[in-house]
Amino acid sequence: MLAGDDSPHNLARLLVGRDNGARESAVARYLEHRGVAYSSHRFATAEGAGLNLSVEIGEGERTLILCAHHDAVPGSPGANDNAAAVGILLHLIPRLGPLVPTGWRVRLLLTAAEEIDYLGARRYVAEMPLTGIAGVLSLELCGRGDAIALWDAEDSAFLRQVTGAIEGLGLARERDYHVVGRIPVFGSDHRAFAAAGVPAYGFTLAPRAHADALRRFVMSPVRSALRALVHRPPPFDTYHTSGDALATLEPAALDLATRSLAAIVAALR
Repeated sequence: MLAGDDSPHNLARLLVGRDNGARESAVARYLEHRGVAYSSHRFATAEGAGLNLSVEIGEGERTLILCAHHDAVPGSPGANDNAAAVGILLHLIPRLGPLVPTGWRVRLLLTAAEEIDYLGARRYVAEMPLTGIAGVLSLELCGRGDAIALWDAEDSAFLRQVTGAIEGLGLARERDYHVVGRIPVFGSDHRAFAAAGVPAYGFTLAPRAHADALRRFVMSPVRSALRALVHRPPPFDTYHTSGDALATLEPAALDLATRSLAAIVAALR
């Protein structure tokens, strides 16, 4: 896996089924094996410890951060949450260079301890300079589904750039992608940046056929808790469970996420 096929699905294998220390080490080892320059941000607090890794592409003053956490909850293989997203970002490393517009850089940020109330991202925001960051997308659950969800989304120039790029691929709002406001049940790394005043949203894939059920599930905390005892719509049917296995990842979903993120980078202005 360190050499050869660098498809997102194959790269997700680096992490799936491993404990968090091994997942963290696997990402660093892959970057080193591929000769990719990266920066490390190690943190340790009473809440937990870990290593954030970042790769810079481009040399501009304005920065887009694409973020994916490499940890998983205990007892879960952690394929869709969140090895798929890590695989997507690793796959993009050698491909984004020609797409980054003049004046921009893209930072691929691979965070630790997201499952501890996005601790790695919170420490990164607290300890690292945020100058020039124009927007953040945190990738969560990107390996299943045929529609994109941008969530915790508030209108901004950055959001309009993102949706414009997605529509440039021929994807239609409310059919192929959805923009959702603040979600009360779930969160991710982007919230650490949003709390610091940076436009930052979640980026997720989900099955189009379950859009209505998903919206009800994530927007109704009490009902969601009760419903979860019986049935959770995909992709949450495997979320934080032993069923979050490599075999559940869909190559078409990984491709849609990859193409969309590349388009977003190319459309930066």
